Amino acid sequence: MNTTSVERLITEQTRELKEIGEKVINHTRLTDEDGLLLFERGSLSFIGALANHVREEKHGDNTYFNRNFHIEPTNVCVFSCHFCSYSRLYAHREEGWELSMDDMLQIVKKYDGRPETEVHIVGGVHPKMNLYFFVDLLKAIKAHRPDLHIKGFTAVELDYMFRKAKLSVEEGMKVLHEAGLDSLPGGGAEIFNEEVRRKICPDKVDADGWLHIHETAHNLGMHSNATMLYGHVETYADRIDHMSRLRALQDRTGGFNTFIPLKFRNGGNDMSHVPECSLVEDFKTYSVARLFLDNFPHLKAYWPMLGRKNAQLSLAFGVNDIDGTIDDTTKIYSMAGSEEQTPAMSTEEIVTLIKQVRRKPVERDTLYNVITAY
Repeated sequence: MNTTSVERLITEQTRELKEIGEKVINHTRLTDEDGLLLFERGSLSFIGALANHVREEKHGDNTYFNRNFHIEPTNVCVFSCHFCSYSRLYAHREEGWELSMDDMLQIVKKYDGRPETEVHIVGGVHPKMNLYFFVDLLKAIKAHRPDLHIKGFTAVELDYMFRKAKLSVEEGMKVLHEAGLDSLPGGGAEIFNEEVRRKICPDKVDADGWLHIHETAHNLGMHSNATMLYGHVETYADRIDHMSRLRALQDRTGGFNTFIPLKFRNGGNDMSHVPECSLVEDFKTYSVARLFLDNFPHLKAYWPMLGRKNAQLSLAFGVNDIDGTIDDTTKIYSMAGSEEQTPAMSTEEIVTLIKQVRRKPVERDTLYNVITAY
């Protein structure tokens, strides 16, 4: 939709929504109240058109992906988040897996001679897999393949590692960075509101701790991503509060690459009684995120969680990145209710997927340096 069409759509809105639309067109930052109003009163067609306008201003038709693979060291976890369908409590670890150092290095070696640029390491919080276990892993991966970008460990994992090692966040992050950790994923953020966290993940790192870990990484020159788990017991105000805290940190550091909304799935967890939100709500959340997070360069949809067709649709609602090839038999997606039970796509399949909706596929590295434009 071109600017003239968007401006025409703005004139058809109520006074409050019209003012928000004009802010977007004029590159004026939205307030928390604006974001809440978009959620509560904005139609999907209106906020979607605005989000697509911003997406195309920032990126044109470029839609990014990378060649990556995952290592999941374990699904055994000391925490018991009520929304989680993936982890197995340490007391019931017979239902889980624990990869050895050699197991994980063999996964890396499987990609020798191949063009994958990133390994994504994330899993449960296992008491035996401490900070120094992962320091050795990072050093071994870098010794074997120094060009491989290592994106690893949620703030939840890091918080546990640092506390167990009796190190400050600053000390612990420096140790991991020097061992070879290049950037952080965005997991573990969930919803920052304290009351909601007490209901869904009472024993994991709190919002201030999550933000402090990411700010520390940014101050070391590392980049990271940010997520938000939506569609469970949170309110629209909680979503805006969450994004507002992220936006404030991004103003200070500029270290976030991308924002990733994650849909709550109710299969196989303690919150199965909570109904999942609709696809309309998914696209509304992506759209509001694109409009509110004006200082985040990228908005990502994980195609395994949405499904391939819905990932295509998301590209009209502010999304400009659909993650990567993933390219292994990763379990975290399927166990968490993924639409894709075998989440792997070849580069050719991703390129075709993007081209089918008349967008331009761009292969990137983790830091969004362009490798190939198709």
